[in-house]
Amino acid sequence: MSEMITTLIKERRSVRKYDPNFKIKEEEILEMLKEATLAPSTSNLQPWEFIVFLNPEERKDLRAIAYNQEQIETASAVIAVLGDKEFYKNIDSVYDSMSEAGYIDASSKEILVGNAKRTYPYAPEEVRKNLATFDAGLAAMQLMLIAKDRGYATGPMGGFDKAKFSERFNVPDRYFPIVLITLGKENAPAYQTTRLAIEDKVKFI
Repeated sequence: MSEMITTLIKERRSVRKYDPNFKIKEEEILEMLKEATLAPSTSNLQPWEFIVFLNPEERKDLRAIAYNQEQIETASAVIAVLGDKEFYKNIDSVYDSMSEAGYIDASSKEILVGNAKRTYPYAPEEVRKNLATFDAGLAAMQLMLIAKDRGYATGPMGGFDKAKFSERFNVPDRYFPIVLITLGKENAPAYQTTRLAIEDKVKFI
């Protein structure tokens, strides 16, 4: 592992105190999300969606839904990461794009599309939600490391009312909220944390 990656992983912290006057441009947030979604996903079907909260009025409502946590309003942005439980609807567009880019030939595309269409539309919703949650989590973690590399702080937040979130922000039934990620400039150091001994968490067989 390169020294840079090691440093990013070791120095990333979940930040709760942000400079409320610091702004990040929409274009840069899009760049970070574009990089984050290079993360792997189930059959490359990319079962994620994002809502980026910048508007102060919207964030007041979001703060109430997130149990009044102040970083919702003081961070430069809050990124809601959603899962796509109907990600099988991406099959044609994903594999058409890969084919057009020259990454797969016609016969490979036919096999991949056929396998995906025989599998994912018929999988139980719980299975599809689990896959989407895992994949969206990979993109979320990648986003936080990308932000750290650019000098920004982040904080993942699972503590919010997901039903109220979907209702207030008109989330289509296809999608479901997973985590909120605050993004901005750190205003106070995050506290240090420890980890349980890895030897107690790993079994070699």
